[in-house]
Amino acid sequence: MIPHETPVPAPEPEPSSEELLDAYSRAVIHAVETVGPSVVSIEVQHPEPGFRRPTMPPQPRGGSGSGFVFTPDGFILTNSHVVHGASSIIVRFPDGATYAADLVGDDPETDLAVVRITAPSLIPAILGDSNVVRVGQLVVAIGNPFGFQATVTSGVVSALGRSLRSRSGRLIDNVIQTDAALNPGSSGGPLVTTQGEVIGVNSAMIMPAQGICFAIAVNTAKLVAAQLIRQGRVRRSAIGFAGQSVALARKIARFHRLPVESGVRVESVEPQSPAEGAGLQPGDVIVAFGDTPVRGIDDLQAKLTEREVGVSSPLTVVRGVEVVTLDVVPRESKAS
Repeated sequence: MIPHETPVPAPEPEPSSEELLDAYSRAVIHAVETVGPSVVSIEVQHPEPGFRRPTMPPQPRGGSGSGFVFTPDGFILTNSHVVHGASSIIVRFPDGATYAADLVGDDPETDLAVVRITAPSLIPAILGDSNVVRVGQLVVAIGNPFGFQATVTSGVVSALGRSLRSRSGRLIDNVIQTDAALNPGSSGGPLVTTQGEVIGVNSAMIMPAQGICFAIAVNTAKLVAAQLIRQGRVRRSAIGFAGQSVALARKIARFHRLPVESGVRVESVEPQSPAEGAGLQPGDVIVAFGDTPVRGIDDLQAKLTEREVGVSSPLTVVRGVEVVTLDVVPRESKAS
């Protein structure tokens, strides 16, 4: 008797390079068509610094950058370094429509700013969640380098949790690194997923290097923009350390029954700061501030508001394999 043999299915053919390219192209095209109408060019004028003769009128200096509409009533996100100190701001859309803009507020510590225009039928970009971004994820950057409207570059997320020093000297934490090319004039434009959601605000590039560019995480931008719209500035309390978001060892989180599996690792502590006074040490991982769990930099920054200035609060940290509670009294941020 001949045993019954189960037929082996033929392997599915591998997609051709043309098919793969089409899929990649479709993803980029979808992102651009979704977010492109929200992206603007921002042209600014600055008063000319330095000495001039009394008979000479001031000669303004020009500059440009990018931004994107994120509310239907005309609020636009951009970089602080694009609009800081500007005497006039002009916003230009891809269709050529031009509007004068007012500066709502800017925050040099995160290199973020909000301006506002009055215009009909605006299409706001959808703000995503930068906490779900993954290394290797395809992203698209839209901006206006050298004045060329709606220029598109694509690449991948190269790294997460980077720190970038702002022009105010403060370290901006939890920055997204990408190899999507940026050029002067692209600052302030959106970094977008293939679903058409903004996950970052393009901010900087490393000039001598190729393929190393940075974007401020959109979750940070949401917090900053809300405060700028509400009060025109961001007032903060500060502990006095530099850190970045990290995952906790699962066995430590389980052993101590922590409500989080990530936190903020302390990289350095400022001398004579509340952090130093509380006994915070490099290598500590902050997992709670007060009664609020801390999963990352965004959680901690959201908690360090002006209400915490001068108020003693418990700071829970993982130190080695132990959990330690410190008492810290935040001060007002110097840049506030």
